[in-house]
Amino acid sequence: MKTTYIKLSLSAVLLLGIYSCKKGEVSTIERADPYITDSTVAVSDSVSSAASMTVKDKQFIKTADVNMEVKDVYEATISIEKTVQDLGGFVTHSNLHSNVISEDTYNTSGDEAMLIKKYQSENAMQVRVPTEKLGELLTLINDKKLFLNFRNINAEDVTSNIRYAEMEEKRIKKTSENIDQLKANKDKVKLDNDNMAEGNLQQLANMDTADNIKYSTVDIYIKEPKLRIAEIAVTNTRNIDHKYKFNFIYDAKNAFVEGFYLIQKIAVGLITVWPLILILGIIFYFLRKRKPTQPAHTKTHEQ
Repeated sequence: MKTTYIKLSLSAVLLLGIYSCKKGEVSTIERADPYITDSTVAVSDSVSSAASMTVKDKQFIKTADVNMEVKDVYEATISIEKTVQDLGGFVTHSNLHSNVISEDTYNTSGDEAMLIKKYQSENAMQVRVPTEKLGELLTLINDKKLFLNFRNINAEDVTSNIRYAEMEEKRIKKTSENIDQLKANKDKVKLDNDNMAEGNLQQLANMDTADNIKYSTVDIYIKEPKLRIAEIAVTNTRNIDHKYKFNFIYDAKNAFVEGFYLIQKIAVGLITVWPLILILGIIFYFLRKRKPTQPAHTKTHEQ
């Protein structure tokens, strides 16, 4: 019986030890897995694989479009522009402005007032960064967000376009060689000119493609979710208007002076037309002189 008890005890200890070892392994994995998972989630939440992927024998033009809300648009704008510069990129467009929601003026004293503006700041930016830095830029931009409205990342495979452009270059070169073998005439000049123009357009397209492969274009729209309030001290214009709208003494003085000037103008006007006044006076005198007078005895007879 004692021997059986000892065997059972040893078995229990052995099983407990095995269980402890297994538990220790599981715990280690559980501690490791969350770390890996959190890291993976953090990366996937900030950078899409399309932003940093590379495929052998493939060429991509990568673009991104980010729309998000930030705490401070001005601070975020300065930070993003500095980040782009540090990554070897450049800003092609930045339109930082404030949308005024309402604007009211409140008088605080006879001479002072307070202008209250409620507004929201926003900025629409376009930046270009080296394509290999696109993922890093998106990660740093992501750190500024309060809320991400959307983020679009596009990787356009232009490998076939590049191959086609190479074939076109060969064709244009071959055409130029064939034109050189023709006899010099007007048709040859026109063909040579057209072929050269086509070659220039092809070179321009190749340069644009190479530039777009080298630098990724990122459109960024940021805004503040909350209204900001600006309190601006201004002059109480209503009180100033009332103060200077009517001044009796000043206006009466001006009226007296204007009346004096009016008399002078009338006098000068009369002097200007003195010949006409003289003629009218003479006519009036003769008419009055020729008017017949009634005899006095006629009046006595009638009585």
